[in-house]
Amino acid sequence: MHKQIFVNLAVEDLQKSRAFFGELGFSFNPKFSNDQAAGMVISENIYAMLLVKPFFQTFTSKTIIDPKEQVEALTCLSCESRAEVDDIVAKAVRAGGKAPRPPQDYGFMYSHGFDDLDGHTWEFVYMDPNAAGAP
Repeated sequence: MHKQIFVNLAVEDLQKSRAFFGELGFSFNPKFSNDQAAGMVISENIYAMLLVKPFFQTFTSKTIIDPKEQVEALTCLSCESRAEVDDIVAKAVRAGGKAPRPPQDYGFMYSHGFDDLDGHTWEFVYMDPNAAGAP
């Protein structure tokens, strides 16, 4: 069995978050979704669990940060091309997200990202396997 990853994120308004990520083309698994959580499918083995803050709090005794003011993590996903990187960021901005900085072009690697409605940072990267310096 392949390992899977579930990134859990606290959100303020679950319906707005679902609509935002739906605009970006992500789907949700109904088996892992209800009025407190939405299981967003990123790929076959990668999921983001969008959890309303009171429900998220039941999983930890730590204080939930405000991701608009503090950083908890940077979630980075790979893309098949530079165009795909630019497309997902453009969709996010149109749907209400913010691009906190311009794209970064390192020759072998191109990245850009957005902050979602709650302030969580999502980075998208394309690594050219034929470019010098590529891993």
